[in-house]
Amino acid sequence: MVAGVCAGYAKHFAKDVRIVRIIWTIAALIPPFFPGVAAYLVSWLLMPAPTDSAPANAAVSD
Repeated sequence: MVAGVCAGYAKHFAKDVRIVRIIWTIAALIPPFFPGVAAYLVSWLLMPAPTDSAPANAAVSD
């Protein structure tokens, strides 16, 4: 929802974006050092921009 990172991972792994967001939120809240936040920021910087016409936050169905 912020940078499309979870939507990108959901599309890549063919999973529902809501599940990816829930898992990422849990990872972001686990101490120490909050690895989910760091991974999100790194992914945001390294992921390429979407090349298709579908919105980045569209849910991927199974």
